[in-house]
Amino acid sequence: MFLKQKQTGDLIEVLTIVDLYNPCKPEVTGQSHCGEEMQEPEIFLKSELVFPSGEPLPICWVDSHYNEIPPRPVALMATP
Repeated sequence: MFLKQKQTGDLIEVLTIVDLYNPCKPEVTGQSHCGEEMQEPEIFLKSELVFPSGEPLPICWVDSHYNEIPPRPVALMATP
C-alpha cells in the first residue's frame, strides 16, 4: 500500500501492513519512492502519513481509544 509523507509529499510503500491497521502501533516500516533507486526501509510515524489523495488515515488506525465511550457524569444527590 502506498501512502504520502505530509512534509515532503514523497510516496511511501508500507511494508508492514499489519502495523498500519493496528492502532497501538504509532509507526510503520516503509520504503520511500523518491529518486530513481530503491531506498532502504525506514520507520515512519503514522501521524506523518496520509493517503496519496491527501485524506488522513482512518482514526481507527491511529487512535486505540477511538471507540471508548466516555464516562457519564454522576448526578449529585442532595443530602437532607
